[in-house]
Amino acid sequence: MTNNKNVLNWIEEMKALVKPDKVVWIDGSEAQLNELRKEALSTGEMYELNQELLPGCLLHRTAVNDVARVEDRTFICSRTKENAGPTNNWEDPKVMYDKLGKLFDGSMQGRTMYIIPYCMGPIGSPFSKVGVELTDSIYVVLNMDIMTRMGTKAFEHLGDTSNDFVRGLHSKAQLDQENRYIVHFPEDNTIWSVNSGYGGNVLLGKKCFALRIASYQAKMEGWMAEHMLILGLENPKGEITYVCAAFPSACGKTNLAMMIPPKKYLDEGYKVWTVGDDIAWLRVGPDGRLWAINPENGFFGVAPGTNMKSNPNALLTTQKGTIFTNVVLNLDNDTVWWEGLDKNPPKNALDWTGKKWDCTDGSKGAHPNSRFTAPACNCPCLSSEFNNPNGVPISAIIFGGRRAKTAPLVYQARDWKHGVFVGSTMASETTAAAAGAVGVVRRDPMAMLPFCGYHMGDYFTHWLEMGEKLGDKAPKIFNVNWFRTDDEGHFIWPGFGDNMRVLNWIVNRCKGTADAVETAIGYEPKPEDIDVEGLDVTLETVKDLLSVDKDLWKEEVKGIHEFYGKFGDKLPEELKHQLSVLEENLNK
Repeated sequence: MTNNKNVLNWIEEMKALVKPDKVVWIDGSEAQLNELRKEALSTGEMYELNQELLPGCLLHRTAVNDVARVEDRTFICSRTKENAGPTNNWEDPKVMYDKLGKLFDGSMQGRTMYIIPYCMGPIGSPFSKVGVELTDSIYVVLNMDIMTRMGTKAFEHLGDTSNDFVRGLHSKAQLDQENRYIVHFPEDNTIWSVNSGYGGNVLLGKKCFALRIASYQAKMEGWMAEHMLILGLENPKGEITYVCAAFPSACGKTNLAMMIPPKKYLDEGYKVWTVGDDIAWLRVGPDGRLWAINPENGFFGVAPGTNMKSNPNALLTTQKGTIFTNVVLNLDNDTVWWEGLDKNPPKNALDWTGKKWDCTDGSKGAHPNSRFTAPACNCPCLSSEFNNPNGVPISAIIFGGRRAKTAPLVYQARDWKHGVFVGSTMASETTAAAAGAVGVVRRDPMAMLPFCGYHMGDYFTHWLEMGEKLGDKAPKIFNVNWFRTDDEGHFIWPGFGDNMRVLNWIVNRCKGTADAVETAIGYEPKPEDIDVEGLDVTLETVKDLLSVDKDLWKEEVKGIHEFYGKFGDKLPEELKHQLSVLEENLNK
């Protein structure tokens, strides 16, 4: 499939380490994939769902000790500890190669090694990059087919001489929790994952390559790899404005990416187009603007809570060619179910572990982190620019989090440098769903804390440098908070499709057609500029949603000082300056 000596030599070296009985090169053809599906069904690794109701859909169950990303077992092994920074787990690469080498030694004996060439981004795009994943899991092959451009074409994109490919080695090994490691070697373009079978740890094109390794590549090569959705907002004149948005988990990123505008807006001719729900790769285009692609080819979404009200487009995307992981199996019709799908749990069912499940005993049927892997081409609101090799031009970058009182509904940064400050201090308050105390502020800069493949202080510097490159063509930066609550703890803003009302103000600011007022924290809309027609929300409520409580913000400043203290002399002077400006504004 390839004559590239860099690829072939590396594969021989890895084969000698893991010692598979058999080697299969994955060409991406439907005939080969069908054979693999049949094999997975015959061994029980996969279960075929009702092919009339869910054509091409399969169910998979992971080991019960292997159901989520393992951040404490995820390492960035750069050559010096300082390059990994204070927010990553670090180990000396030599030590880690030695340690994992022992775990990988002979781990594929009696098994087949699958060689998966894949391309992150459209084939032929100047943005795109190639990876090769070696794995002993058919589940990985079938998921990588959905999530990436997989097969022979990826090798064609790489060419016969390039050494610019990410080397991924994965083995389920013994699924041993104590020896589970997800390890990145940024300077070697290498990812090693052992003793896991869960998607987030083993689909190495996703967070491992597209964020952790790619963020390091982006710093070295002068572009950006970000944990961001990409959305196109079309007005009644047919003009489309593209925005990127970053939110920590549990803040509605996928819901926003596939949003359906309120009826009033639909009737007027507004539309929303999904380019990506999770990751954006951004480069300065020939015109000096920032352009973005979604490097992925599918959606790896959390199932619980996805329904026809919260995210109809996501649910419709899962109706064919989808792999469901750790959800409920309805034995009456061979379909799937999860908490929050509807109010009719199946009476005759197996839970996510494969045991008989009684929906009346209060136990959860689906794992809270159960997943669907669905092809992007199924999405009813997929942008026609999804496969455009040049990407889409970005007019705005939106940051957000879950704050009960502090952050207003929306505000705009004064300029790019101030916007980097806003992104670097991004935070969410913990909810009852998270372990530990409720209402604790967790900082997650640019929603990249678990995914930045190098020192976060250097990451902030890289953002500032990108702003210098872009100059006056830089996207405008905003912060949103859909989660303000009243004194009883109820959300004040309706959220979901009605977030379009806030996005409209953002788009109009980008076009220069909306007004704003300057506050201590940035520019805010005039309350009357947020359209609330048809909502149970008054102008007074909007004023409250936009209010800036200086005492709460002074507390916020203390938290930022403490957080910034982690980065020592790597914290850019510009961010210290922005923090002092905020303090001055609050004391005026």
